[in-house]
Amino acid sequence: MDVPFILSWITYLPAAVALVLLALPRASNRTLRWIALSGSLAAFLLSLHLGFHFDASSSRMQFEESVSWIRFPAFEIRHHLGVDGISLFLVMLTTFLTPLALLSSWKSVTMRVRPFLACVLLLETGMTGVFCALDLVLFYVFWEVMLIPMYFLIGIWGGERRLYAAIKFILYTMAGSLLMLVGILYLFFAAGGDTFSLVEIVARLERGALAWSSREEFWLFLAFGLAFAIKIPLFPFHTWLPDAHVEAPTAGSVILAGVLLKMGTYGLVRFCLPLFPGAALALAPWISVLAVVGILYGALVAMVQPDMKKLVAYSSVSHMGLVVLGIFTFTPHGMTGALIQMVNHGLSTGALFLLVGMLYDRRHTRRIADFGGVAHTSPVFAAAFLVVTLAAIALPGLNGFVGEILILAGSFARNKVFGTLAALGMILGAVYMLRMYQRIFWGPKNPANAGLGDIGTRERILLLPIVGLMLWIGVYSAPFLRRMDASVAGILERVESAGTPGGSYRVQFIDPPGTPGEETK
Repeated sequence: MDVPFILSWITYLPAAVALVLLALPRASNRTLRWIALSGSLAAFLLSLHLGFHFDASSSRMQFEESVSWIRFPAFEIRHHLGVDGISLFLVMLTTFLTPLALLSSWKSVTMRVRPFLACVLLLETGMTGVFCALDLVLFYVFWEVMLIPMYFLIGIWGGERRLYAAIKFILYTMAGSLLMLVGILYLFFAAGGDTFSLVEIVARLERGALAWSSREEFWLFLAFGLAFAIKIPLFPFHTWLPDAHVEAPTAGSVILAGVLLKMGTYGLVRFCLPLFPGAALALAPWISVLAVVGILYGALVAMVQPDMKKLVAYSSVSHMGLVVLGIFTFTPHGMTGALIQMVNHGLSTGALFLLVGMLYDRRHTRRIADFGGVAHTSPVFAAAFLVVTLAAIALPGLNGFVGEILILAGSFARNKVFGTLAALGMILGAVYMLRMYQRIFWGPKNPANAGLGDIGTRERILLLPIVGLMLWIGVYSAPFLRRMDASVAGILERVESAGTPGGSYRVQFIDPPGTPGEETK
């Protein structure tokens, strides 16, 4: 069944529900929660239509809709939405995690409930819009809109240092956003000053109607790439993330780790690679070095963290470095692995923050040393935490293994040193995650944990869908990978064409030892 303007429905339904919440001044908090949850679940059910009716054989945009938004005599800005194999599962991940984030705050958020729910729903609209927008101005609007509710989620409902973390988050992100805005305006005028359409600009580049000089391409790549690197965050632009995670409420941490970080890696694949393929090839070795440093640095710092939330935050720095490394292998395995790993990281790290939030609600502490022997009083909780931990360290049979083994395959195919260091980062990841689990659940018993109790019905409802998806992707990932293949092939073809003698650059990625490579033009 065809649903007209389905992407608009998915994108704007949460915002519409947020407005409804604000228009009901006399409604009880319980009623407001149910309205917000119902709206987010409706958006998720609509997003399932995308997965069921997606044509896996096509690399073109699907469910596309384009209407005039702002018209000028010489050009217009269009409300242009669409998804392909790159953005499909990120849209579905957003709509999947938002209801879970709302459920996680059912009892923990008791003050200013109405604005809290509105912020979460507006944030969902901003994130979904980022993954669907195909007009550069529309993309920038969604990118900026997303900042406002996340700023309030951290700054109002966060921890003791919430204002510091919120301001740091917004300053870092806005600095990158302004660079991207400059790049968007330059793109517009370089393309003739008549379109902001990403699809049209890429088409002109492919048919030779538009071309960059090497200098232009380099600076444009940096303008977009720095904005995305801050959002990922790629080392050394990561320092805002631990503070934001530690101070954010559980719902904010779930969305921040599960979806917001993916906007950076999505931007690299959606914009930097097709628009500036030559610069991407030339800078790939340097970006890969930063990715590998981030993998190892994040893992080593996570190993010494006394705070559970901060440990998981630094693990995100490490895992997102692995995603960036996969993208810049420019191999089908590496890039497909990076795309599926974005989804996997959203599930596993989102689930980790949910579980840490459950512990915090019981003990009001996140210090690992304050726990111990929790498995004796909360066996079901311990089992759920173990499954999520094993997924995070890429145990075969769970979702994390699929993405990380593909990334490693692509990395070893391009550069064995990078592949080896990435594998070392995965080993370190197993060390700090299993060590944390052992100390919390099987360490010396702390009498203060005797009355913790096991997880209740609401918490089981929260965890079951995530654990089910982890098992599904780990055991049978073909439906996910198949829908990505055509889009990945299209991006790689565009990048590879820039590396040919007729392209704007003649470069190759750092080759394995003994393989002669070409030099940068």
